Amino acid sequence: MTELDRNLDKLRGFMSRFQQNGIRNRIAGKDHDGSGGRFDNESPVDQSLICQVARSDASDVHAAAQAASDAFADWRDMAAKERRKILINIAKGIEARAEEIALCECWDTGQALRFMSKAALRGAENFRYFADQVEQARDGQHLKSPTLMNITTRVPIGPVGVITPWNTPFMLSTWKIAPALAAGCTVVHKPAEASPLTARLLVEIAEEAGLPPGVLNTVNGFGEEAGKALCEHPKIKAIAFVGESRTGSLITKQGADTLKRNHLELGGKNPVIVFEDADLDRALDAVIFMIYSINGERCTSSSRLLIHDSIQAEFEAKLIERVNNIKVGHPLDPATEIGPLVTQEHYDKVTGYFDIAKEDGATVAAGGVQIDGPGFFVRPTLFTNATNQMRIAREEIFGPVLTSIPFSTEEDALQIANDTEYGLTGYVWTNDLTRALRFTDKLEAGMIWVNSENVRHLPTPFGGVKNSGIGRDGGDWSFEFYMEQKHVGFATGQHKISRLGAL
Repeated sequence: MTELDRNLDKLRGFMSRFQQNGIRNRIAGKDHDGSGGRFDNESPVDQSLICQVARSDASDVHAAAQAASDAFADWRDMAAKERRKILINIAKGIEARAEEIALCECWDTGQALRFMSKAALRGAENFRYFADQVEQARDGQHLKSPTLMNITTRVPIGPVGVITPWNTPFMLSTWKIAPALAAGCTVVHKPAEASPLTARLLVEIAEEAGLPPGVLNTVNGFGEEAGKALCEHPKIKAIAFVGESRTGSLITKQGADTLKRNHLELGGKNPVIVFEDADLDRALDAVIFMIYSINGERCTSSSRLLIHDSIQAEFEAKLIERVNNIKVGHPLDPATEIGPLVTQEHYDKVTGYFDIAKEDGATVAAGGVQIDGPGFFVRPTLFTNATNQMRIAREEIFGPVLTSIPFSTEEDALQIANDTEYGLTGYVWTNDLTRALRFTDKLEAGMIWVNSENVRHLPTPFGGVKNSGIGRDGGDWSFEFYMEQKHVGFATGQHKISRLGAL
């Protein structure tokens, strides 16, 4: 029996309950059907039916928001040590079910197991990290003035909504939910309709770990129905969202009437700039990893390669050879590097850029073809002879597609890199320290890595500028979003108070 066969065997065991019972909403510790009926969830691997999923409307969201509101005071006031213990137990529960989470996620999203196995464990790491921050999350400052002892503290904002995407959904859900719970907030989670499986696993793990009913609620459904209702609900004080920029704009509008606080982690068209003095072998590895891993379906992917013209031919030749060797296959095969794209709609979008590239005058140097058979498989693709004005360089494709653009000077590279509506990440490869300092200072991006791929460090701020988002995740930045600052001033003496109306 091959490793793929063994993984398929395990998956069938994990899937049996979903196939029998479907996925229902989880509200106040109990299962509920969706008021809008159910919808089918299919696997991108072979388009087979995984299960049916609750389709929620505004009434379901209201029930979940009310449950989160009812549970808020007790969770907020629970001793920090107790909340920390529960979050640690959630991390342990994730670790115990990491294989189940990974296999389910692969089947649900098409992501390769070699990446999803790590994503499940990163979810546990998120809970452990924020569990360790619980006890000081509300700490403030002492700001003395001549007449007052001023102190600040932080308090949880209240029930919050978390809306997560279909790419690496489990890890991204924990990224949002762990700090919200650590801050003392309660949560209504609306996972992407294309990848609902692991959201169900997370709420089960959390409740088994001792999380009180109503502290974490899961409501399934579509953005225009359940998502919109969540953004508009008056009991929900903030929305944490990961997804595309157009949806982020809609969420801002939907929350306007209730003055909703929003954290928006949105799209990107991120440049990786390779100068002639870089370690080209390491740069090549990083360029390939940051666009072709995770099927290219991630916001931080380096989808624009800006390459110095003196090394362009050599670098692109090696790139073409490597891209053509990337293994596309079944996501549960440990050897697979790229699996199928997540849905028919997304597959059509990504493959549509193959013709767009040719029409605009770019060269399809590798890939650019669909793979016949069931499932949404494409060859990893490289476009060369491109300019930054082409649609393939300006629009977020969100697939295993790289556009290579030459530059001749540092100023030229900076102009091209910044000539985009996005500003999430940037990657700079050079061994010239002063150039790196100059370039990163002017590069318009919320996160930049020099001589490195994206290496996430949880205490650092994660987020973008321009159309790539508002706000930051990570470390204390997460608590700034999920908590309110409070100031209290204590008079230290009998300072003069103006007396109005006194005779």
